[in-house]
Amino acid sequence: MQRASPRIIRILAAVVIALLLLGFYAWFELRQTGYGEAFVSGNGRIEATEIDIATKLGGRIESITVKEGDFVKPGQLLVQMDTTTLQAQLNQAQAQQQQAENAIATAVSQVRQRESQKTAGEALVTQREAEVNAVSKRYERVRVLVERNAMSRQSLDDALATLQSARAALAAAQAQVHAEEAGIAAAQSQVFGAQSAMAAAGAASNRVSAEITDSQLLADRVARVQFRTAEPGEVLAAGGRVVNLVDLADVYMTFFLPEREAGRVAMGADVRLILDAVPQYVIPAKVSYVASVAQFTPKTVETESEREKMMFRVKARIDPALLREHMEQVKTGLPGIAWLKLDADAPWPDELAVNVPQ
Repeated sequence: MQRASPRIIRILAAVVIALLLLGFYAWFELRQTGYGEAFVSGNGRIEATEIDIATKLGGRIESITVKEGDFVKPGQLLVQMDTTTLQAQLNQAQAQQQQAENAIATAVSQVRQRESQKTAGEALVTQREAEVNAVSKRYERVRVLVERNAMSRQSLDDALATLQSARAALAAAQAQVHAEEAGIAAAQSQVFGAQSAMAAAGAASNRVSAEITDSQLLADRVARVQFRTAEPGEVLAAGGRVVNLVDLADVYMTFFLPEREAGRVAMGADVRLILDAVPQYVIPAKVSYVASVAQFTPKTVETESEREKMMFRVKARIDPALLREHMEQVKTGLPGIAWLKLDADAPWPDELAVNVPQ
């Protein structure tokens, strides 16, 4: 068999290289221009809302029940702070509350006793008033008889003395009633004071109970533990971070679009995400945020010429229901491409049809 000449080999090699360059150029143009004017794309990374689990009160960490990478659910205990001091404060507040209850009972008893004494005093006043009335009439009769010389002057003096004595007794009984009324007011004041003390002790007890409850740091959503910033035994100030969570129900990709394209993006528009780590899958998402102020694109995303353009930040949020189905596979920080459809009537290309892992 006759061997090909070097000239033919060079021509074939040039043709192969040209075809490769043409293919690369076509791929590059497709990647840059996408699937027509109805579609735009942007580079970004998968992100998620992060939550710092921090102490409301300063104190010592008693235990941490989760490790990095663990999945947590709402109501799950994450961190238990030491509550020895708070428990002592609660016992003290409860004792003060009991003491105030006893003081209220004593003060109420004194009020009732004073009211009984006032009732007895009022009865005595009524009796003294009757006596004064009777003595007054007797005195008038004696006075008339004395004026007629039917009785001695001494009888009138005795009647007057009896009348004055009855009036004095009446005044004493009335004064005793007034004293009992003042005693009742004082006892009622003691009741109010004891009730206020009980309310204060109850409020202190509720406050300390709430602080004890707050010493249990619980998860309020489905999330994954990203890292622990403290360990059991450490003493933290108020607001000290202990655990960082990633909210697995709020996962999104942030990317940037030029002004001419961002202005056509509607909230809730469909987006397709393709991650570099799993390019065989196409993940559906929806636009959840479009920046209202333009900004420079980060240097790590575009070329130097593109960085000179003002870009708008866009967030595409993945459906939480889909995230719940694939929670174990959710990873943040993965780079990828977001494809966005500007024309609602344009069909999605077959290459961007939704394709998620089963």
